[in-house]
Amino acid sequence: MFQTLKYKGNFGFLIYKYIYRIYRFIKYERLTDIDYLKKHFKAMQGYELDLDKPKTLNEKIQWLKINDRSNFHSILADKHGVRDYIDKEFGEDLLIPLAFVTSNYKDITLSNIPDYPCIVKATHDSGSYLIIKDKSKVDFNKFFLDCRWWLTRNYYLVDREWQYKNIKPRIVIEKLLLKANGEIPNDFKLNVINGKVAFIYVSIDREGKNKRNIYDKDWNPLYFTWALKSKDIAHLRGEEINPPSTLGRMIEIAEKIGEDFQYVRVDFYDVDGKLYFGEITQHHGGGFDQIRPIEMDYKYGELLDLKVS
Repeated sequence: MFQTLKYKGNFGFLIYKYIYRIYRFIKYERLTDIDYLKKHFKAMQGYELDLDKPKTLNEKIQWLKINDRSNFHSILADKHGVRDYIDKEFGEDLLIPLAFVTSNYKDITLSNIPDYPCIVKATHDSGSYLIIKDKSKVDFNKFFLDCRWWLTRNYYLVDREWQYKNIKPRIVIEKLLLKANGEIPNDFKLNVINGKVAFIYVSIDREGKNKRNIYDKDWNPLYFTWALKSKDIAHLRGEEINPPSTLGRMIEIAEKIGEDFQYVRVDFYDVDGKLYFGEITQHHGGGFDQIRPIEMDYKYGELLDLKVS
C-alpha cells in the first residue's frame, strides 16, 4: 500500500518521498560504510565479513568497495557517461542506439518515446528500467512518476558502492535490442579477475525461461550459481547454449577494460552476430549474492589478488 502513494498525484508523491527519506536514514544513512557492509553481509551471506583478511570473492568485493575508489570508476558506472569511453576506446558500433536523454523528469513525454521498441532506464542506478514494445499500451502517468522517482535515488546508499554516489541522475531511452525472431538477446556477463576473464555468467531468455548458466572463457560449463539467497537455485540453470559468434571480441574488450580493475564485470549482447556493449558493473550483486557451492566463493577469492601495498 505504501508503494501506491507514489502514484497518488503530486501530494502523494511528496508524502512517499519524505517517508522514504526517513526509512532510508534509519536503514542506511545512520551507519558508516563499513558498519553497514558488515551488517548486511552477515544477513545475506550467513558468515561474518572479514575486511582485514578477506578470503572469498564476495568478501574481497566488499574490500574493493571500501579501498578502491576513483572518479574514473564513477564515469564507467554512469550508463550514459560510459558511452564516450566505449566510443573512444572500442568504437561507436558497439553502442546501443540512443533515442533520448534528460536530467529533468518534466522532459519525459509521450512524444519523446520512440515509436519503435525501446528501453528506458536510469543512468545512475541499478535495476530501474522499463521495456516498452508498444508505447500506446504504456500507463504514462505511472511511467512518468517512476522516472521522477528514479531521479531522486542515490544507489550508493543501497549497497555502498561509492562509484554511484556522485553520478548525475539522468534518464536515457535506448533502442530495444531484438533478435530476428523478436526475442531479447541473451546477456553475457564477463567476470574479469586481475585482467583475465575468469567466468562468463549468461542471463538466458529473460522474458521466457529466465535461466542463468555459467561458463569458463573456453565455454566449458561451470556448475555453480551466484544469486540472491532467496533465489531457487535448484532450477536456475537452463539447457546448455552455444557460444556466441562474437565471444572472442567480448573477451578481448572485457580484458582490456579489466586492466584498470582488480575485479570487474563487463556485459555484452550478441544480436544475430552483431556485438553490442551493455554496461560495466564493478561489484556483481554488490558482493551480497551468494556463490554456491561456497567452495567456489573461496576458489575465485583466492584467484583475486587484491595487490595490497
